[in-house]
Amino acid sequence: MNSIDIIDSEFQKKLHLQFAPEIRAGFPSPAEEYLHESLDFNRDLIKHPEATFYGRVKGDSMVDAGINDGDIAVIDKSREPSHGSVVVAYVNNEFTIKYLDLTHRDEGYIELRPANPEYKPIRIDETDNFEVWGVVVYTIKPW
Repeated sequence: MNSIDIIDSEFQKKLHLQFAPEIRAGFPSPAEEYLHESLDFNRDLIKHPEATFYGRVKGDSMVDAGINDGDIAVIDKSREPSHGSVVVAYVNNEFTIKYLDLTHRDEGYIELRPANPEYKPIRIDETDNFEVWGVVVYTIKPW
């Protein structure tokens, strides 16, 4: 099973970005000044800072969704999960990251679906210790 380690979150810092106002195909003018703007996770990425956490992805069960080993998932615990959401679930004392499949709810179970054909879905029923811990809203990739 793919796992995810939850990381302490602090959303007080701003990252400063420097970029040109436009990219031209000709020669740049030395007189042009660069614009400065800050990237503020609170403003730009995080809608609910008090309910948002980071998690480091371990494993390859979500590679076809573009979520890879070592990525950092931004997880919002206040978002309501729905069918097809990428969620961090707590299943039988382990965290995992998968697609939430609610199509079998009327049959008494749901599934957590990987995004890699090498893995099978995880079937969840009333006998499992299960909780959708949060919804993945972004992933951050290392280079």
